[in-house]
Amino acid sequence: MTRLLNNDDVKQVLTMSMTMKALEDAYRQTWTGEATCRPRIDIEIATNHPEHTYRWGTMEGGSATSGYFAIRMKSDIVYRTEYAGAQTEEKYCVRPGLFCGLVMLFRVENAEPLAIINEGYLQHFRVGADAGIGARYMAREDARVVGMLGSGGMARSHLEALMQARRIERLQVYSPTPAHREAYAREMAEKYGIEAVALDTPRAVFRGADVVCGCTDTRRPVIMGEWLEPGTHAVDVGSGLDADAYQRVDVALRMGTAPAPLGLPEWQVEDPYVAYIARRPDTEISRSMSRERARGRRFGDKTVFLEDVLSGRAPGRRSAQDVTYSERGNLQGAQFFAVAGAVYEAATAAGIGRELPTEWFLQDIRD
Repeated sequence: MTRLLNNDDVKQVLTMSMTMKALEDAYRQTWTGEATCRPRIDIEIATNHPEHTYRWGTMEGGSATSGYFAIRMKSDIVYRTEYAGAQTEEKYCVRPGLFCGLVMLFRVENAEPLAIINEGYLQHFRVGADAGIGARYMAREDARVVGMLGSGGMARSHLEALMQARRIERLQVYSPTPAHREAYAREMAEKYGIEAVALDTPRAVFRGADVVCGCTDTRRPVIMGEWLEPGTHAVDVGSGLDADAYQRVDVALRMGTAPAPLGLPEWQVEDPYVAYIARRPDTEISRSMSRERARGRRFGDKTVFLEDVLSGRAPGRRSAQDVTYSERGNLQGAQFFAVAGAVYEAATAAGIGRELPTEWFLQDIRD
C-alpha cells in the first residue's frame, strides 16, 4: 500500500532530533557517493495577472544506503507586496491561504511508490534542522542567547533546533507586527522554560545575541554586518546578508554542493536553485517573480565544508571572537529522501495516515 500523510500525520511522528540525524546521515552519504541529489530547479511562467507568476519548483535525491528516493514538488502563484516597510514574497495555490507542496517517496530496490506527503511541517523542520546543525559545529559552546528576526513557522522550528544544539536560556525576537512577536515570545517561553522578550526594533535583536536567525520572508537583507557582535553565529532562511555582513563573517560553513551530472562536470552549480522562465510576449523581462540568481558560494575562501570540518581537514570556528555563518548549500534533494524516509518509517510503524492501493499508481503499458 502507498501511504498518504498530511501535515497532522507528519506532526505526530517527526521530531527535531530525528530530522537533524536524518540530514547529517544524508550529507555524509553524498560525500561518499552513496547518495546523490540535484539543486532545486524552478520553472516560472507569466500569468494573465501582471503581478502574479506561476512557479513550479522541484528538488530530488536518493540513497543506495537508505534505499529511498524522493522528489519534492511545489506549485505556487507568487507575487511581491510591501508590508511595514518591508518587501515580502507572498504565495498561494488556488487562493490565498492555501498551498500545494508534496513529497513523493519511492523504494529504490523495486521502484515502488511508498508515500505521498504534504511537505509543510516537514519543510519547516528540515530548514530549522540545518540551523541546528550549523550551530552545533560553529556557534560558541557557551552560546545562550538567540536573536530571532521573524515569528512564524520557521522561527519556531529554528529555535527548536537551536535548543538541540546549545543550552539556550534567552530569546529576543522582533517581527513587524507587535501582536505576533509578543505571542511568539510567550509561546516559546512557556514551551522551553526560557526567558523570551519581544523587542521593538530589529537592531535590538543583535545586542548580546550569541546566535542570530533571519526567519522572515522579506526580500531585503536582515542580517546586518554593522550589528553583528564579535562571536556571533548567524543563519538566514533566504532574506540574505547585507554587504557589510559578508565582510564581517570570518568563517562560513557550507553543508555541501550537489554533484555534477555524470560526464558533465561543467554543469555543476553552487547556486541553491536554477530557474527557467517563460514570459508573455508583451513584457520586457518577465514581470514575473524571477529572482536574482543566487551566487552560490558567496564567501570565497572564508567557506569551509561540513565534511572537512568533521574530518579535521579544516577548522570551523577558530576563536570566541569569530563571526560565523552557516548555510545548506544546494543539497535540498538529499534532505527530502532522508526526512521523508524517516517520517514514512515512523508513520508506518504507528499505523498513521491513509493507505491507498499501490496498484492505483501502476500501469501495464511500458513508459
